[in-house]
Amino acid sequence: MRDMRNTIKKHKDFLIGENDLNARCAMFFVRARPTHFKEDPQYGLVVTKKNFKLAVDRNRAKRLLRDWIRFNEKHMSNDLDYIFIARTPILTATRTEGRNEMRKALNYIKKSHAE
Repeated sequence: MRDMRNTIKKHKDFLIGENDLNARCAMFFVRARPTHFKEDPQYGLVVTKKNFKLAVDRNRAKRLLRDWIRFNEKHMSNDLDYIFIARTPILTATRTEGRNEMRKALNYIKKSHAE
């Protein structure tokens, strides 16, 4: 099994573009855009203080997103970078619910990208 994707680190790579593909569910939004480096697709997490006041909640949301991404990485296109934006209902989601919602969102983006 290959290693997980690298993370996006630069602020400019998190900015919204007009042609970004989007998918959303109650727990998170996903944005995808063509990757800058074909050999190194990336992902980024956005978990804001505005939505998650406590650090423990922000950390939990990031852990959950990373787990769901790792589980569903096979559904991610290698020519897209992904940005996941957490929403507050993520804290009450079960692992199975999250993994299923992540799979649906990634498949929706993959289908939209193919068109």
